[in-house]
Amino acid sequence: MVSIIIIPGWRDSPADHWQSLWADQLPGAVRVQQDDWVAPSRSAWVASIARTVLAQTKPVVIAAHSLGCIATVHLPPEANARIKGALLVAPADPERRGVLADFAPVPCQTLPYHSIIVASNNDPYCPVRTAGAYARAWGSEFVRLQNAGHINLEAGFGPWPLGLALLQSLIGEAVAFEQAALAAA
Repeated sequence: MVSIIIIPGWRDSPADHWQSLWADQLPGAVRVQQDDWVAPSRSAWVASIARTVLAQTKPVVIAAHSLGCIATVHLPPEANARIKGALLVAPADPERRGVLADFAPVPCQTLPYHSIIVASNNDPYCPVRTAGAYARAWGSEFVRLQNAGHINLEAGFGPWPLGLALLQSLIGEAVAFEQAALAAA
């Protein structure tokens, strides 16, 4: 089994957002809480996520949205070592919004776990070219949606079956990896 960590973005995710629905539906899901959702600090956000990851007793699969994606890729090595997969949805571009500037520059190294980036061709918070560049830099699979906006509630993404299927694929891989490791031990 794995621990699923839900990491909302700037201003949190409302109750009907796919992240909130998943946090309520998925057994063992843990939702990261931030002290300040409106004026985010990279050090505070990353520390909160790292504490949440390191507190888990099982391997971790991440479901992050927007600025939560960028905070996730800033995690220190000891937290990264616990992560077995990450679904990074509609990553933010912190260089486009002054309030998010503390999260720039965005790290450009390959992530040490399997990751999938989902982005839209008309996301107002991150051009799809930038999301594609993140995918290449991070070694992530790239899923490009058409006219999906910021893949949030305002864009019509309450329940999101495709996203849940992508998350389930990462969970399945993490479980298979852990079972193989136990069998080999």
